[in-house]
Amino acid sequence: MNAIHIAEHPIHLGLGAAAVSEPRFTGSTDWYMAYVARHGSDGAEGRLVSMHTFHEPWKHWEMHPQGSEVVLCTAGRLTLHQEAADGSKRSVQLGAGEYAINEPGTWHTADADASATALFITAGLGTQHRQR
Repeated sequence: MNAIHIAEHPIHLGLGAAAVSEPRFTGSTDWYMAYVARHGSDGAEGRLVSMHTFHEPWKHWEMHPQGSEVVLCTAGRLTLHQEAADGSKRSVQLGAGEYAINEPGTWHTADADASATALFITAGLGTQHRQR
Protein backbone atom coordinates (compact mmCIF):
# COMPACT_ATOMS: atom_id res chain seq x y z
CA MET A 1 0.00 0.00 0.00
CA ASN A 2 1.27 3.47 -0.87
CA ALA A 3 0.20 6.83 0.52
CA ILE A 4 -2.00 8.81 -1.88
CA HIS A 5 -2.30 12.61 -1.88
CA ILE A 6 -5.93 13.74 -1.74
CA ALA A 7 -5.29 16.87 -3.85
CA GLU A 8 -3.98 14.69 -6.69
CA HIS A 9 -6.35 11.72 -6.39
CA PRO A 10 -9.78 12.50 -4.90
CA ILE A 11 -11.84 9.75 -3.29
CA HIS A 12 -15.30 8.53 -4.28
CA LEU A 13 -17.47 7.32 -1.40
CA GLY A 14 -20.13 5.08 -2.86
CA LEU A 15 -22.83 2.55 -2.19
CA GLY A 16 -22.00 -0.30 0.16
CA ALA A 17 -19.56 1.94 2.07
CA ALA A 18 -17.11 1.75 -0.86
CA ALA A 19 -14.11 4.09 -1.01
CA VAL A 20 -12.41 4.37 -4.41
CA SER A 21 -9.25 6.32 -5.26
CA GLU A 22 -9.91 8.39 -8.37
CA PRO A 23 -7.59 9.05 -11.33
CA ARG A 24 -5.29 12.09 -11.14
CA PHE A 25 -7.41 15.22 -10.80
CA THR A 26 -7.07 17.67 -13.69
CA GLY A 27 -9.88 20.10 -12.85
CA SER A 28 -11.19 19.83 -16.40
CA THR A 29 -14.77 19.26 -17.43
CA ASP A 30 -13.60 15.96 -18.98
CA TRP A 31 -12.37 14.77 -15.56
CA TYR A 32 -15.78 15.44 -14.00
CA MET A 33 -17.64 13.82 -16.92
CA ALA A 34 -15.49 10.69 -16.58
CA TYR A 35 -16.17 10.70 -12.82
CA VAL A 36 -19.92 10.75 -13.48
CA ALA A 37 -19.54 7.92 -16.01
CA ARG A 38 -17.67 5.83 -13.42
CA HIS A 39 -19.96 6.50 -10.45
CA GLY A 40 -23.25 7.94 -11.70
CA SER A 41 -25.07 4.73 -10.80
CA ASP A 42 -24.49 5.56 -7.11
CA GLY A 43 -27.01 8.36 -7.59
CA ALA A 44 -27.47 10.95 -4.86
CA GLU A 45 -25.72 8.74 -2.30
CA GLY A 46 -22.29 9.03 -3.96
CA ARG A 47 -19.83 11.56 -2.52
CA LEU A 48 -16.66 13.07 -3.95
CA VAL A 49 -13.99 13.86 -1.35
CA SER A 50 -11.46 16.36 -2.69
CA MET A 51 -8.98 18.96 -1.49
CA HIS A 52 -8.16 22.21 -3.23
CA THR A 53 -5.91 25.19 -2.52
CA PHE A 54 -7.09 28.64 -3.57
CA HIS A 55 -5.10 31.84 -3.99
CA GLU A 56 -7.90 34.09 -5.24
CA PRO A 57 -11.70 34.35 -5.24
CA TRP A 58 -13.65 31.71 -7.16
CA LYS A 59 -14.77 32.79 -10.61
CA HIS A 60 -18.15 31.03 -10.40
CA TRP A 61 -21.01 29.99 -8.16
CA GLU A 62 -22.02 26.35 -7.86
CA MET A 63 -25.00 24.47 -6.48
CA HIS A 64 -25.57 20.80 -5.63
CA PRO A 65 -29.32 20.01 -5.85
CA GLN A 66 -29.18 16.38 -4.65
CA GLY A 67 -27.35 16.64 -1.33
CA SER A 68 -25.30 18.60 1.16
CA GLU A 69 -21.66 19.56 0.76
CA VAL A 70 -19.21 19.88 3.66
CA VAL A 71 -16.47 22.52 3.27
CA LEU A 72 -13.68 22.04 5.82
CA CYS A 73 -10.88 24.62 5.84
CA THR A 74 -7.57 22.90 6.58
CA ALA A 75 -5.16 25.84 6.16
CA GLY A 76 -5.41 29.61 5.80
CA ARG A 77 -8.72 31.45 5.80
CA LEU A 78 -11.55 31.58 3.29
CA THR A 79 -14.91 33.26 3.17
CA LEU A 80 -17.77 31.07 1.98
CA HIS A 81 -20.77 32.90 0.49
CA GLN A 82 -24.15 31.16 0.30
CA GLU A 83 -27.39 32.06 -1.44
CA ALA A 84 -30.41 29.99 -0.36
CA ALA A 85 -33.31 29.04 -2.62
CA ASP A 86 -35.43 31.78 -1.00
CA GLY A 87 -32.84 34.41 -2.05
CA SER A 88 -31.41 34.99 1.42
CA LYS A 89 -27.63 35.38 1.58
CA ARG A 90 -25.00 34.81 4.21
CA SER A 91 -21.24 34.63 4.46
CA VAL A 92 -19.05 32.76 6.91
CA GLN A 93 -15.31 33.00 7.45
CA LEU A 94 -13.56 29.68 7.92
CA GLY A 95 -10.15 29.15 9.48
CA ALA A 96 -8.15 25.94 9.78
CA GLY A 97 -10.27 23.24 11.39
CA GLU A 98 -13.58 25.03 10.81
CA TYR A 99 -16.32 23.88 8.45
CA ALA A 100 -19.63 24.93 6.99
CA ILE A 101 -22.34 22.97 5.22
CA ASN A 102 -23.87 23.94 1.88
CA GLU A 103 -27.40 22.57 2.06
CA PRO A 104 -28.95 21.04 -1.09
CA GLY A 105 -29.96 23.76 -3.56
CA THR A 106 -27.76 26.43 -1.96
CA TRP A 107 -25.65 28.42 -4.42
CA HIS A 108 -22.16 29.05 -3.05
CA THR A 109 -18.83 30.62 -3.89
CA ALA A 110 -15.73 31.54 -1.91
CA ASP A 111 -13.07 34.20 -1.48
CA ALA A 112 -9.47 33.61 -0.50
CA ASP A 113 -7.25 36.68 -0.25
CA ALA A 114 -4.17 34.55 0.41
CA SER A 115 -3.55 30.83 0.20
CA ALA A 116 -6.37 28.74 1.70
CA THR A 117 -6.89 24.99 1.49
CA ALA A 118 -10.21 23.21 1.99
CA LEU A 119 -11.46 19.62 1.98
CA PHE A 120 -14.81 19.11 0.24
CA ILE A 121 -17.26 16.24 0.69
CA THR A 122 -19.69 16.74 -2.15
CA ALA A 123 -22.95 15.18 -3.29
CA GLY A 124 -22.24 16.16 -6.86
CA LEU A 125 -25.12 14.62 -8.80
CA GLY A 126 -26.69 17.40 -10.90
CA THR A 127 -24.18 20.08 -9.90
CA GLN A 128 -24.83 23.41 -11.61
CA HIS A 129 -22.54 26.41 -12.20
CA ARG A 130 -23.09 30.07 -13.00
CA GLN A 131 -20.75 33.01 -13.51
CA ARG A 132 -20.00 35.14 -10.51
